[in-house]
Amino acid sequence: MFLRSRTRRKDGKTHRYWSLVENRRVRGNRTVQRQVLYLGEINDGQQAAWQRTVDVFADGQSRPKQLALFADGAAVPASEHELVQIRLGDLQLHRPRQWGGCWLASVLWDQLELDAFWTPRLPISRKGTRWLNVLKTLVFYRLLDPGSEWRLHRHWFDASAMVDLLGEDFAVAKADTLYRCLDKVLAHKEDFFAALKARWQALFWARFDVLLYDLTSTYFESDPPGAGKRQFGYSRDKRPDCVQVVIALIVTPEGFPLAYEVMGGNTADSPPLGGQPHRARCIARP
Repeated sequence: MFLRSRTRRKDGKTHRYWSLVENRRVRGNRTVQRQVLYLGEINDGQQAAWQRTVDVFADGQSRPKQLALFADGAAVPASEHELVQIRLGDLQLHRPRQWGGCWLASVLWDQLELDAFWTPRLPISRKGTRWLNVLKTLVFYRLLDPGSEWRLHRHWFDASAMVDLLGEDFAVAKADTLYRCLDKVLAHKEDFFAALKARWQALFWARFDVLLYDLTSTYFESDPPGAGKRQFGYSRDKRPDCVQVVIALIVTPEGFPLAYEVMGGNTADSPPLGGQPHRARCIARP
């Protein structure tokens, strides 16, 4: 591990922010970096103290040749090997990983036959990135513990069993890799909707004669961009001071989502369907 700094100019001043970072060896003898701890702005004394801590942690540890478990109070047998006595009464479990949820998500993925759809559309890159496994990581994360891609990169991946289930390493959870995978998936959105509709119809005898349609919105605590979908509009979250986007969703009466669309934050309820504004509508399909 080591200290890494990044500088940023704000209000005419230069600020330096520090993080504790570790290198990880991944497939292809490559090295990726993972932020372990964000320290923020620290003074020179704090920087020196953290540097000494990193040096001690990196170089001051000695690894025993052999570990042995003994019950409390039991005699430790003599041995020519170097031993470390572990008191079972004080044994604690740290950093458990989620296995069952990840396994169940993989079963559901197989039931929907999503490998058959995504494999030809997400081939392995020239650098060896398995985009299909990156997408599985994103989908399982959204299903089990939804949050930001940055949180997946920082916390969730290490606390899950994705390494064992996918036969991958930390490279699939790099922040830039996760964002790039979302861009690749977006190009196949319409085909994916059609494939899901056909699969749901085969599995659950789903009918699509009547569809439910509704709009919602989500806001951003950021400055409005010069152009784009983030705009001021009617806020369902009671935050008219924030820019937002409007999300349209179409589902069956049983709750199966068929399609969605992200629209500008200033989109009113009525224009998408050309009717009167209502919070929910029914669409009869011929």
